[in-house]
Amino acid sequence: MELILRGAAIYLFLLLLFRILGKHSLSETTTFDFVLLLIIGEATQQALLGSDFSMTNALVLITVLMGIDMVFVKLKGKYKKLDRLLEGTPLILVDHGKPLRGRMKEAKVDTEDILEAARLSHGLEQMHQIKYAVLERDGQISIIPSSS
Repeated sequence: MELILRGAAIYLFLLLLFRILGKHSLSETTTFDFVLLLIIGEATQQALLGSDFSMTNALVLITVLMGIDMVFVKLKGKYKKLDRLLEGTPLILVDHGKPLRGRMKEAKVDTEDILEAARLSHGLEQMHQIKYAVLERDGQISIIPSSS
């Protein structure tokens, strides 16, 4: 029973932690982020399994974590408020060429991130060429070019 509670607690903690970090930080993984995720993974493994590294314990834990994930998927499908809380909503960062600085700060996105997305997706080089820049739920930045 301790294993199940430990697994659920770690799952919820990491879900909350990555929600606080923001969507954009999950989509743009740097070398530093990758190393940090490896360390978090190792620490999480030790916290989840404790001193019992048996195959049975690992399989039970994997089953518990997958079960929790399946429950969240069903709940998010049924309750849209929960879905918005856990996954967020798209966030407009640029409106008709004007950066919305408050939203950008909230989302931990800077002008260079937006211009990079504009260059990669549409070959745009300047902010005034962007009608809308939207931080999507998955952390990617979508660009809608200005028509002029």
